Amino acid sequence: MSSVRPGGVTGKRRVVLTGFGVISSIGIGAEEFTESLRAGRSGASPISLFDVTGFAHVNGCEVKGFEPEKWISRTPVRELGRASRFAVAAAVMALRDAGLDPAELAGRRGLISVGTTDGESYELDRLVAAELADGPEHMDPDIVRRVSAARLSTTIAQELDLTDVEAPTIATACSAGNYAIGYGFDAVGSGEVDYALCGGADAMCRKTFTGFYRLGTIAPEQCSPFDVDRKGILTGEGAGVLVLESLDSALARGATIYAEVLGYGLNCDAYHQVAPKGDSVAQCMSIALENAGVKPEEVDLISAHGTGTKANDVTEAAAIRKVFGTEPPRTVSLKSMLGHTMGAASALGAIACGLAITHGFIPPTINHTRTDPECQIDCVPNHAVEADLRIVQNNGLAFGGNNAIAILGRYDGDGELE
Repeated sequence: MSSVRPGGVTGKRRVVLTGFGVISSIGIGAEEFTESLRAGRSGASPISLFDVTGFAHVNGCEVKGFEPEKWISRTPVRELGRASRFAVAAAVMALRDAGLDPAELAGRRGLISVGTTDGESYELDRLVAAELADGPEHMDPDIVRRVSAARLSTTIAQELDLTDVEAPTIATACSAGNYAIGYGFDAVGSGEVDYALCGGADAMCRKTFTGFYRLGTIAPEQCSPFDVDRKGILTGEGAGVLVLESLDSALARGATIYAEVLGYGLNCDAYHQVAPKGDSVAQCMSIALENAGVKPEEVDLISAHGTGTKANDVTEAAAIRKVFGTEPPRTVSLKSMLGHTMGAASALGAIACGLAITHGFIPPTINHTRTDPECQIDCVPNHAVEADLRIVQNNGLAFGGNNAIAILGRYDGDGELE
């Protein structure tokens, strides 16, 4: 029966992904995003969103060509911060992709959950600049009204006119997208809600760029995860929103099913403010696999956190080998193309995993010359490969040891309506 998830936690409804909304530096919308992933396109370019005078390295992965008015119609765009514009547009896009009319959801219980690192720090940057230049009395009140991080989720509900929803913003930094997906998986799987719009969103800001720069982790030109000569991250931005619903619901309305959410794992070791702890990362993978009812040898691909820093890549690769053995699944880093999109990272990663399963390919890790011997993984360098993918793992790791990992599987039509 389709109401019980085989191999995982019993007594829960099976949960599937039926709609994707994508705002990224390599594409807007699932179709363009798929093409860019397959082609191994880079979103890197000189930063134009804020003044980078005085910085030795000035590249980032900005979203370009985004016209929020194409997607946002009920809410005045001027009332939304940059990150909220991304989040709302991605949510509208995801519902359209799923073939769902917001009016049909109005009377149904739902969840809207968006993860973030910086919230509306792009707007806060502007307020701080005004305060330093002319005093607090010259802060723009319109910008002040845009800065609440809660608006990343609540404005989605406002735009879609959804009133019977819970709308939390989850601020667990760079793993927040997977946290949001896990929350939606539990809510839909338990029957608490009929549907969930989950994902992550962030806008590039001077505050975060400067923080990573002072840590010495901003790459001069490009992000090269797992490469022996990697030099760090590029900050990026964007949003990824996924539609989660029960398998029964998707079958009843004849929806396209990208993938099934099999399970997830969370932990927080609080080991260090910025340094990852390998044992904790490995433990989180094991938690996710157990929750999904999946054995390590059944995983076909890992979408790594893969930041391109020395410490993260070595630590994550070692944790993968601890769980999967000496011949782990192919392990790729989307950040080589997208940069580090912060709270959107694992949400966009989950979408990429769903698209890879659906279209039968593995996106590459670009900007790759030679794999670091300390990493010892097949990162699918520079060129996508065709692959028959059944189960994919999506890693999200964050400062403070906030780890979140989601497991997705291919839906092969083995469910039937009760």
